[in-house]
Amino acid sequence: MGEAIADVLPYAVGIAISPIPIIAAILMLLSPRARSTGVGFLVGWVVGIAVAVTVFTLLSSLIPEPAPDSSQPVAGTIRIVLGLALLLLALRQWRSRPRLGDAPALPAWMGAIDSSTTWRGFALGFVLAAVNPKNLLLAAGAGVAIGADGLSSGAAAVAIAVFTLIAALSVAVPVIAYLVSADRMRRPLQRLRGWLVQNNSAVMAVLLLVIGVVLIRDGIEAF
Repeated sequence: MGEAIADVLPYAVGIAISPIPIIAAILMLLSPRARSTGVGFLVGWVVGIAVAVTVFTLLSSLIPEPAPDSSQPVAGTIRIVLGLALLLLALRQWRSRPRLGDAPALPAWMGAIDSSTTWRGFALGFVLAAVNPKNLLLAAGAGVAIGADGLSSGAAAVAIAVFTLIAALSVAVPVIAYLVSADRMRRPLQRLRGWLVQNNSAVMAVLLLVIGVVLIRDGIEAF
C-alpha cells in the first residue's frame, strides 16, 4: 500500500495546485454568499475527486494481474497514452499564456460566481474535479497506479482516501481559513487570486509537462 500511495502523490499534487479551482474557490469566498457557496464548492470538489479516482481504480483493477517480475504491457501502454495526452495539454496551456502586458482571459462562467448558491457551488466543484479533462487524466493516472498494484479493497480505499485528501487541500485550506477568520483572509485571498490569474497557464503547463514525462517514463519501465 505504501508504494501505491507514493505512486499517486504526483497526481494528487497535480490536481491540488491546479490554479482554476483555487481561483473559483477564492471568488466564492469573496462573493456575497461566501460561507455557503464556499463550503458547497469544497464538498463538490472532494466528492468529484473521490468519484473520479474510484472509477478509474475500479476500471484499472480489471487489467489482468501479471506474474511477479513480469512486464505490464497494458498498464504501461495506458500510462504512456495518458502521459502523451498531458504533454499535449501542457503545450496548449503554454501557448495560451498571456503575453507580457496582456490581461489574462478567464472562463466566462467565473463572472456568474457572485450569484451562486450552495448547490451551484457544489455542482461547480464536482464538475471541475470529475469532468475537467486535466483532472480526469491525473485521476486516471492515479487510478491505474492503485488498481494495477493488486491491492486489497481496504488498502485501495486507504490509497484513494489519501489521494483525495492531498488533491483537495488547496481548496480546503482557503475555505477553512475563511470560515475561521473571514476578515483577516480577504486581503490575502485577493492577492493570491491576482497572482494565480496572471500565472495560471504557465503553472499548469509546467505541472502537466512534469507529470506527463513521469507517466511516460513509468509506462516504458512497465514493459
